[in-house]
Amino acid sequence: MIKIYHNPRCSKSREGLTILENSGKDFEIIKYLETIPSEKELFTIIQKLGITPIQLVRKNEKIWKELFKGKELSDIEIVHAMIENPKLIERPIIINKNKAVIGRPSENINNIL
Repeated sequence: MIKIYHNPRCSKSREGLTILENSGKDFEIIKYLETIPSEKELFTIIQKLGITPIQLVRKNEKIWKELFKGKELSDIEIVHAMIENPKLIERPIIINKNKAVIGRPSENINNIL
């Protein structure tokens, strides 16, 4: 089943949701600010995206700038920062089986449908 890690307040995330709705495929919505991914889930997502943890971080968020910017952090520390502050997680994330994309730009989503 396709999953979307979604933030309803984010326009890009809403665009991603619309693409999935229009695809006619079944999918699950995970509102990750309410249902925060576990450490294991985040590492799985990162692996499916084929990126490093820092590449999943929204570096322009105030929380990042105030608490983490300029610090040398390990991958596990970065993942823990995202778990403690889920606003830091890039969005939307769409997963289809063993592949995943960040829906920025939203056209990326079509690559895994």
